[in-house]
Amino acid sequence: MNETNSDTSYRVTADELRQFIERFERLEAEKKDIADQQKEVMAEAKARGYDTKVMRKVIALRKRDRDDIAEEEAVLEMYKEALGM
Repeated sequence: MNETNSDTSYRVTADELRQFIERFERLEAEKKDIADQQKEVMAEAKARGYDTKVMRKVIALRKRDRDDIAEEEAVLEMYKEALGM
């Protein structure tokens, strides 16, 4: 049975598409596993008496540039002073 060029191209494209989808699905599974592990870490920290809400804020701050944080904090202080806080 002779395959036409389009039949071969379709199979290659379908195989490639399947590979992309399967890779994405594996990454989704890994992402879920990582999220579960993060929840476990926070549950453990909470059980030890740490404030996980504050911990999440610290984690978010560590991702940011120090200059951006300093600028935001300066503006926050200025606003608080203006409101007498």
